[in-house]
Amino acid sequence: MKLVENAQIVAGFVPLDLQVQRDADWVHLRDFNHLTVIFFKGTGTDGDDPVVTLQQATDNAGAGAKALNFTEIWRKQGTDVQTVGQFTKTTQAAANTYTNTDGHQQAIWVLEIDADMLDVDGGFAYVRVTLNDTGTNAQLGCVLYVLTEPRYAEATPPSAL
Repeated sequence: MKLVENAQIVAGFVPLDLQVQRDADWVHLRDFNHLTVIFFKGTGTDGDDPVVTLQQATDNAGAGAKALNFTEIWRKQGTDVQTVGQFTKTTQAAANTYTNTDGHQQAIWVLEIDADMLDVDGGFAYVRVTLNDTGTNAQLGCVLYVLTEPRYAEATPPSAL
């Protein structure tokens, strides 16, 4: 199986300094049943902890944006994330935000979203992630979206923009 033939991969935002709030692009789940959000960050400063926030909207301009709650996040985190072999699952009360108090560590956080988690009856089909302003010290981070389980069979997956 080739990932690019079975999934759509979209940059939420490329590696940027998280000293200012970063709003990832909106992705459209109309043609996909599953979205994996990957937040990848470099070493930061103790106390400059990223907060990931998940939102849903009715269009790619963010119309009617509101919280998209989740209860699970998977993470690899450490001084050298390349030496962390397995993901750790964290379960939380339903909320649209997550943070961890280890801003000084490297991290990969993964959110798994099924399309039916959105308010589809209200016309919500777009999702994005935002990252807070982490503080006064440089900390690089990026967001990658991987959309899978296409609703219709096609030679190549449709765009999610």
